[in-house]
Amino acid sequence: MSTVSPAPLSGRFLSFVEREEIAVLHAQGYGVRGTARRLGRSPSTVSRELRRNAATRGGGLEYRATTAQWHADRRARRPKVAKLAANGALRRYVQDRLSGTITAPDGAAVAGPAVRWIGRRHGRRQDRRWATSWSPEQIANRLQVDFPDDGSMRISHEAIYQALYVQGRGALRRDLAACLRTGRALRVPRARSQGRGKQFISPEIMISERPAEVDDRAVPGHWEGDLILGLGSSAIGTLVERTTRFTMLLHLPRMTGHGQPRIKNGPALAGHGAEAVRDAIAASITTLPDQLRRSLTWDQGAEMAQHTQLRIDIGLAIYFCDPHSPWQRGTNENTVSV
Repeated sequence: MSTVSPAPLSGRFLSFVEREEIAVLHAQGYGVRGTARRLGRSPSTVSRELRRNAATRGGGLEYRATTAQWHADRRARRPKVAKLAANGALRRYVQDRLSGTITAPDGAAVAGPAVRWIGRRHGRRQDRRWATSWSPEQIANRLQVDFPDDGSMRISHEAIYQALYVQGRGALRRDLAACLRTGRALRVPRARSQGRGKQFISPEIMISERPAEVDDRAVPGHWEGDLILGLGSSAIGTLVERTTRFTMLLHLPRMTGHGQPRIKNGPALAGHGAEAVRDAIAASITTLPDQLRRSLTWDQGAEMAQHTQLRIDIGLAIYFCDPHSPWQRGTNENTVSV
């Protein structure tokens, strides 16, 4: 038996010292929950440890710390052979459903699951490969139905994604990535997508810095704004006063040249770009007395990229909601939804 490692990889995993404690308590007759309380671990962690890493050479399930640590170290070794690379039947099952090429015993094509159209701008795309393919989540769940008694025919959806995207674990054909709903050739890390923020927004203009008088609605002149998008990328803007619920609509007509090829780095010709929204807000709100234009709260849409110039032009304090928090503009949301 090889030498065991006394130190854990991280606090997430049991250490050799903890396994010795488990062995002693288990020999003294302590139950799973009693042992877990003494170690400060979850009962499921102790139960899984006793079940997976027990010594079985003598025909029983006798738990020894050295044997348990050896089993844990053996499982932690990398790299491992990917499950899809080692199991040909499982690999063929996954590939057929990812590509949407399932056939019945008589040779007839079997339709894949219905892909719901969620109203993307470009409309229905039944010619795309993902329109007839299965998603990794659907494949992982279907395996339990088709092979209820075969434990070797199991795989998680994350393992399928890694087989498509991670170099060195590519047991699946790389071109099958085009069959995924996103169609991405490369996987976008979640931390990178969550970390992206609007470059025109700084901490000092977030809603948390908004004066307290705005929340109690006692003083009029604090507004909430948003866009309502329609067909053909048309839009109108809305401004709702928090105290009186007085509503103003912003006219956002299409700009000259709409429908023609757009100039690189030019304005948004649909009429609801940053410059158009800035001018529409300024034209509407400057018709009010100064005491009725104290602040404006908006979401983090790109149409407010010119907020600094708007603040300079009309002297209006502008604040932005947190990402994905429409309830922070509840007055506007409730007014628009009526």
